[in-house]
Amino acid sequence: MLLGDSGVGKTCFLTRFKDGAFLSGMFIATVGIDFRNKVVAVDGVKVKLQIWDTAGQERFRSVTHAYYRDAQALLLLYDITSKLSFDNIRAWLTEIHEYAQRDVVIMLLGNKADMSGERAVRMEDGASLAREYGVPFLETSAKTGMNVELAFLAVAKELKQRAAQRPGEPRFQIHRYVESQKKRSSCCALA
Repeated sequence: MLLGDSGVGKTCFLTRFKDGAFLSGMFIATVGIDFRNKVVAVDGVKVKLQIWDTAGQERFRSVTHAYYRDAQALLLLYDITSKLSFDNIRAWLTEIHEYAQRDVVIMLLGNKADMSGERAVRMEDGASLAREYGVPFLETSAKTGMNVELAFLAVAKELKQRAAQRPGEPRFQIHRYVESQKKRSSCCALA
């Protein structure tokens, strides 16, 4: 599930991942909840992701709470140009801990990284909050595609590994994977 305040770019983030396109122009709020499917290859195995896009407005919150308990992963987005959307992350995390499964995979994403000239939230603050809650963190851009696929693939790898893990087998380290991929992509390309 994609979670976060209204206007942080959840629908654009999903559209970038699913269709490789960016929805530019007018902002159209998601009403309630919507979903898309995409099959990705994870370590040579096809994994079907069903991704739920939720409305960020408070009035739809009770509707979306019902979906939390069935979610295996939650991508929690804020807008790097909106301090309020970042400040509300703690409230989102409280809701997640109240309504979601205890072992749900959570990833914190600072979206709209292409708008760094209008930045209101430092990358360090996002990383610090993620460390505090023990979740992986990435800055992303639905517009340029930066780290969008990485976010979904990291979650898919974690979920695939959990489903196939045998006792005594080493666990997939989503934090390490995200950090290694960030370093790899920043050395060689912007997106």
